[in-house]
Amino acid sequence: MKERILLFIPAYNCEKQIVRVLESLKGEPEEYFERIIVVNNRSTDKTEEAALDFKKNNPGLDVRVLRNRENYGLGGSHKLAFNYAVENGFDYVVVLHGDDQGNIRDFVPMLKRRLYRKYDCVLGARFMRGSKLVGYSLVRTAGNIIYDFLFAWVTGRRVFDLGSGLNMYSTKMLKNRFYQKFPDNLTFNYCMVMALDYYNQYERYYPISWSETDQVSNVKLGSQGVKVLKMLWDYYTDREKINGEYRDKVVDQYEADEV
Repeated sequence: MKERILLFIPAYNCEKQIVRVLESLKGEPEEYFERIIVVNNRSTDKTEEAALDFKKNNPGLDVRVLRNRENYGLGGSHKLAFNYAVENGFDYVVVLHGDDQGNIRDFVPMLKRRLYRKYDCVLGARFMRGSKLVGYSLVRTAGNIIYDFLFAWVTGRRVFDLGSGLNMYSTKMLKNRFYQKFPDNLTFNYCMVMALDYYNQYERYYPISWSETDQVSNVKLGSQGVKVLKMLWDYYTDREKINGEYRDKVVDQYEADEV
């Protein structure tokens, strides 16, 4: 039986890129996704309008545009989409960032072979053999590899990326919503990597291409780097802290309205 796969596209101020991302789904990639949700995290530009125009002009694709009721951050948008996938009976959810840095076609061979069936999640990796980086500085590459090594040392697992914009998760691993107290900001995926170790989940890293052209990064390297090291140290000293509250603001429910 064919699995039900949801494609989740988090979008924030990416009006220049979101249509390119949606256009990239046409042809072979669209065969694998039952539904596509673009989750607009209260963008202040015309991201939402661009997504709606694409939806109107491509009625053959099941595209739903959702608007978060608050700016929940990237992590909060993930939580909303994960909950949506579980509550609507999907078997898997694929994450593809709306800023057009990742390429969905990198996952097509994996989807075609149904490699994901063997794992709880397949994580796109920018820093392993077979990956390709375009426009990514050597300094940032080196920094990411160092952090990958530190997380690998603490968790005892091989780590090739701490959070690319192209990943796939089985909803079986998401049903207990262990991620609900994770950060709502850009460090959400770092906690997800630690959770792989804590919950003994079975992951597979998969090489992808990554391109930086006209995107605007929201990452504050210095402050985020310090936060991540503290999170990792806390997990190293007491693994039970992964069950603690990581959010600066507690949100009871992550809600969005379909536009």
